[in-house]
Amino acid sequence: METTVSYARLIRPVIDRVYVAARWAARPRMEAFYAERGVDLGYENSFFSGVLARPMPADALADGLIYTDGDMSRELAQGVTKVDAEGTWHLTELGRELALFAQRATAEAAEELWSSGPSMLPGLAAVPRLAELVGRVLEHGLATGGPAFRAMTPPYEPDDASPAMLLTTRLGSLRHHRADAHRAAWRAAGLTADGIRALPDGPERAAIEAETDRRDEPAYAVLSEAEREELLAGLGALPG
Repeated sequence: METTVSYARLIRPVIDRVYVAARWAARPRMEAFYAERGVDLGYENSFFSGVLARPMPADALADGLIYTDGDMSRELAQGVTKVDAEGTWHLTELGRELALFAQRATAEAAEELWSSGPSMLPGLAAVPRLAELVGRVLEHGLATGGPAFRAMTPPYEPDDASPAMLLTTRLGSLRHHRADAHRAAWRAAGLTADGIRALPDGPERAAIEAETDRRDEPAYAVLSEAEREELLAGLGALPG
């Protein structure tokens, strides 16, 4: 079995595949719901697992949007969010309605994807256990996560959340532990967002990725070796 540092890198694309597949499958129904309300998809559908639980601090949002233009004027103009004197971002009633729908639509799309695989795959049967494992990683990662992860964790989970909702919501938060680690790594190397995007493959990028692994690894230390294997295999077996 790989060390936990290597495990952090190994599981990253698996987490991304599972989560992004569910989000893309949910996109048509989200677009239709948003269109009925005359608004565009915004930050509340990307950060729903966190913004439904608590307002988003300015530094966390800035980090979450660092690879974009960071423009929030559309969300403000459309009445989806508001910002207080400290720069903290709050959902409006409309924003909360949209974020709740995004969470529900993502879970429903995930259930459809995960129940569509070959019958010999565990599919939905494995989801409650996977959600439990990811929940433990999230809790443990609070000690090492950066601003975006702390804003997203613990995620909002309604009392009637299905296992698919728990897993997709928790994965959405977990992705920010590595994202924070990556930002911290390239900043420590003296780079900017534009600089890391332009950085070619080579020793400097390899060093940044290794440092990202080192910073991301502690979240998974709460799991035993057998549990890490179970999480990796279980997520990897999910269709989509």
